Amino acid sequence: MRMDSAAATDAVLIRHSLTRPEVFASVFDRHADQIYRYVAARVGPGIADDVTAETFLAAFRGRDRYDSGRDDARPWLYGIATRLISSHRRAEQRRVRMLARIPLPELTEGFEDAANDRVSAERTLAQLGTVIASLSAADRELLLLVAWTDLSYADVAEALGIATGTVASRLHRIRKKISRTTGHPARHAG
Repeated sequence: MRMDSAAATDAVLIRHSLTRPEVFASVFDRHADQIYRYVAARVGPGIADDVTAETFLAAFRGRDRYDSGRDDARPWLYGIATRLISSHRRAEQRRVRMLARIPLPELTEGFEDAANDRVSAERTLAQLGTVIASLSAADRELLLLVAWTDLSYADVAEALGIATGTVASRLHRIRKKISRTTGHPARHAG
């Protein structure tokens, strides 16, 4: 019996992959680009291929535990990727702290408004880097999942194993901290 992979939900594909492992390739084909972009934004393109591959390998190995009541596997996959990224947190924190320490160019006469805007943006970026580095690992994961994916709050909650209300309240607290530190109102995402 042939299955129409394009019309099947992720849950159906994963369930069928238990007896026909090659069917899992359809889940990979659907979501690998999104997972890669998220991972690359978090840890850089240098190791994004490896982490993305590890994500799908872990998903393949754990597919027998997938909640088949969930048609969309993206929250599950983002959750796996987020846990794998946690092993790279120290490097991420060092990179963000380094960004915050980059000396800003001194303004000299002759620079136009664009140069002033750039310096202002660089200062704000350095402040933002400091704020992100100071967040707890859990808050940083939440912020970056909301900012760098198209997941809903409910999907972020599922990926992190927390309540949807917790996502909203923690994100509100993070936005206030960013606003206080940078002096700019935080934009609302999601």
